Amino acid sequence: MDFKWSLNPYMGCAHRCTFCYVRAFEQRADRPADDRYGTSIRVKVNVAQVLDQELSRPGWAREEVVIGAATDPYQPAEGRYRLTRACIRVLAAHRTPFGIITRGPLVVRDIDVLGAAARRAPVSVSFSIPTLDREVWRTTEPSTAPPVQRLRALRRLREAGIRVGVAMAPILPGLSDSPESMAAVVRAAREAGAISIWTELLHLRPGTREHFLAHLARDWPEERERYERLYAGRAYLAQRQREAIRMQLSGLKQRIPALRPGPPLLAPQPEPEQLDLAI
Repeated sequence: MDFKWSLNPYMGCAHRCTFCYVRAFEQRADRPADDRYGTSIRVKVNVAQVLDQELSRPGWAREEVVIGAATDPYQPAEGRYRLTRACIRVLAAHRTPFGIITRGPLVVRDIDVLGAAARRAPVSVSFSIPTLDREVWRTTEPSTAPPVQRLRALRRLREAGIRVGVAMAPILPGLSDSPESMAAVVRAAREAGAISIWTELLHLRPGTREHFLAHLARDWPEERERYERLYAGRAYLAQRQREAIRMQLSGLKQRIPALRPGPPLLAPQPEPEQLDLAI
């Protein structure tokens, strides 16, 4: 991952995606990585207070913080606990740049605090949309909002001046890597106002590997042999295969440009503002 700092207000994820790489971390920590993962969520109720303490240290250099690298910050629990919202306020108060990765349309609730934060430091939101195929989505992301809802949320944030993008991740070989499948996502992302589009392929570390392959054998048994061959003895696809997908995406982005300029993006202002940290 190309960032130094990450923040996760929750542990565990109710989305329970079959390909989730966090299952590998759970297994390494001696916690369930199988179908039990995501049936309970651990809530860091004091995360905003601790974050405020950490960012108040004299040595804090205001480096970018990524929210949601190991669990979705806008999964259903956020509707009750509002911890992601509280963290956004703290980051803004300390003029700290941050990016959010989510599959949750609930992020639109926080347009107000995202806008306030974007006036103090660079802010971005990436929606994870690996495919628009209903069968692949529903089978591999059983508890997530439909991709069309994520695109609708993306459009609302872009209209508010927030920098938004789409993460086509993970791409699943043989299931969502066809030129037609990828082009559909790029086209929809552009139409919704995405400024950036990036991708990553499925990777299978112990914990994720067993769970994903078991579901693959049930849902697409004809693909099981291919995956065992592609991932034989390794967690990642061969470099040439990964680069081929990235080149394919690069070509699609050139052929499917942004339709029209969107509203002006919010940008940090030189004069500091006083922010109310109340949730």
